[in-house]
Amino acid sequence: MQRRSLLKGMAAMIALQPDWLSPPAANAAASFSRVRPGDPAWPSAESWAKLKQTVGGNLIPVEPPFAACAADPQNAACADALASIHNPFYLGDQPGGTQVSGWLDAWTPAPSAYAVKARSSADVAAAVSFARDNRLRLVVKGAGHSYQGTSNAPDSLLIWTRAMNQVTLHDAFSPQACEGKIAPSPAVTAEAGAVWIDLYHAVTSEAGRYVQGGGCTDVGVAGLIQSGGFGSFSKGFGAAAGGLLEAEIVTADGAVRIANPCVNPDLFWALKGGGGGSFGVVTRLTLRTHELPAFFGGAWGTIQARSDKAFRRLIERFVGFYAENLFNPHWGETVSFAPDNVLNISMVCQGLEKDQAESAWRPFFDWAKASPLEFSLKSPPGTGVFPARRFWDNGFLPFFVPDPRPGAPKFHGWWRGDQEQVGEFFHGYESVWLPASLLQEPERGRLADALFAASRPKKLALHFNKGLAGAPDEAIAAANDTAINPAVTKAFALAIIADGEGARYPGLARPPIDEIAARKDARAIDLAAAELFRVAPDAGSYVSESNYFNPRWQTAYWGENYARLRAVKAKYDPDGLFFVHNGVGSEAWSADGFTRV
Repeated sequence: MQRRSLLKGMAAMIALQPDWLSPPAANAAASFSRVRPGDPAWPSAESWAKLKQTVGGNLIPVEPPFAACAADPQNAACADALASIHNPFYLGDQPGGTQVSGWLDAWTPAPSAYAVKARSSADVAAAVSFARDNRLRLVVKGAGHSYQGTSNAPDSLLIWTRAMNQVTLHDAFSPQACEGKIAPSPAVTAEAGAVWIDLYHAVTSEAGRYVQGGGCTDVGVAGLIQSGGFGSFSKGFGAAAGGLLEAEIVTADGAVRIANPCVNPDLFWALKGGGGGSFGVVTRLTLRTHELPAFFGGAWGTIQARSDKAFRRLIERFVGFYAENLFNPHWGETVSFAPDNVLNISMVCQGLEKDQAESAWRPFFDWAKASPLEFSLKSPPGTGVFPARRFWDNGFLPFFVPDPRPGAPKFHGWWRGDQEQVGEFFHGYESVWLPASLLQEPERGRLADALFAASRPKKLALHFNKGLAGAPDEAIAAANDTAINPAVTKAFALAIIADGEGARYPGLARPPIDEIAARKDARAIDLAAAELFRVAPDAGSYVSESNYFNPRWQTAYWGENYARLRAVKAKYDPDGLFFVHNGVGSEAWSADGFTRV
């Protein structure tokens, strides 16, 4: 089905959905529309000047990152921009920058009319009140990492928190008003513009502790927490949202609020996985830190089966091997299965010594080596560990790429394996939480069949760290106290099937997209995902890595928690000032967020 057709059909579906999916209060203000530049109600130059004065001069016009290339592809400004097009930190440092360059039939990067480059919660509050009072479309962005395009919109006012990036360590943090109720604990506080490498540097490299965050180092801390958040070691430490101790947030009324288990606990719960940009603008978060394991490590290798039959056998063998040897808090990251009958291993571990990592994988590697007529080793398999404190040290691991720009923090860098995501234009994307029940002995054959069938049209990857089944009890309990779909605690992995092409930012000189080929690619992703839904028909999906066109996004992202999230939304943002695509309450608005439907 073409995606535009699916979007048109969603309006008809709303009438058939449960009461908690309907717009609130019979749409008393059904005719409400936000204003655009050129409308009579658009704020006057004097009004904008007053806002600029209120925020200390930090109201700026927003240009596309590659606008200079549209004007003149040969000029120096264009050359400078193109030199950094594959640098995720450069893109995050542009007010109009987005980490991906769009999605077929879904969204294209488009700059806001103005941005408040916020330096404080007071700046954020001023921008929120200005947007509310002037009926403006409001957008919130930290690092701009949203695959769904939620951190940009044309004709809007952008609250850009990138400059708010201070990180503070605590030996013993107590949430406000929780004294005597919650014991003080080691923690780290990050302002909304901080990205995960800022925290990993402060917490691990410098202080020798660990904070559970995201795998991509340039992802915003605030955005990841609000979507749930998974990193390489989530199987051991849980979802990032489960570690939230307290947040500061500006709500739609312009108030700066504290949210924790003792103050505004309903809002605190919603911020733990209820989706970014729906409940307010988070300006500060405090997260629990953990003892750092002595070692981090990994396992790698690429095995190619010489026939379809051998590949099906290889998949089933791996499923059993994972269930018996790796289904525990130590192992995370990915194994992928491709149409050319290749199984690629790119996994990480925590808390294991060298001989323990080797012995865990030896049975599987020996089994593959013992059948050279069926399998060939395209790259030598192996395992290894190293001091955990140096995991994010620039220059220590060869696959960690430093930010080369003059003046960039010396500890800023990104994983080479994440490079292909920078600037990608998506053809399609799907994620499926696979229940751990499929790892049980009677079900392993069905799972292997589904993985093999899914790999025929498209490569798929199992992200074991993004399913929390097998995690410690305390990590499960913390995740169950978040707004994330409860299916995550019963899933052993998140299957991701996605593809696209290189950067297609507006302003770049590129041939027109081959829409026939791109839609064929998107259809292949749909076909692969359908095979997984055969064995997991009610599977949930991770909001940050999911299908833009998912017609059941409310239950896929949040399951039984969605009704409670709607109630929180109605309490703190009754007029729907905060809107994002497929965000809580977004079904009450047009697709662009400008008109109440």
